[in-house]
Amino acid sequence: MKLTLEERRDLAEVEVDIRCPVIDRRVRAIVAAANADDRRLVGTADGSTFIVEAAEVLYAETVDGRTFLYGRNRVLESPLRLYGLEDQLAGTEFVRASKSLLVNFDHVRGLRPYLNARLELILENGEHVIASRQYAPAIKRKIGL
Repeated sequence: MKLTLEERRDLAEVEVDIRCPVIDRRVRAIVAAANADDRRLVGTADGSTFIVEAAEVLYAETVDGRTFLYGRNRVLESPLRLYGLEDQLAGTEFVRASKSLLVNFDHVRGLRPYLNARLELILENGEHVIASRQYAPAIKRKIGL
């Protein structure tokens, strides 16, 4: 892969051009990383509203009809439903892992088989989340299994 970086003060925003012989998994990962960097999510905690970078969120989960964003050090409640978050995060490393769970694959450090054809995903903070058997094949494909 050839990488060229050029600083131009006359530009109003960052421009990224990708030239490739074929759009493969590696190219899609580069595009996803570029897209994820610009995504911001809103969440609340203790009566305050916070804006967080999507890349900082390890996973999002719906519990009792409320959606939460889990980071390394805090949990925020999102005003969006999980499917709304999924739409907003399309093209990033967020992957549906179950009916109530989206996982940021940038923070997944490992996985292992779990009961009934499910997968246990091990996150970089040591937390474990379970991917349902319905979504397990897509997750395996994502990592090349």
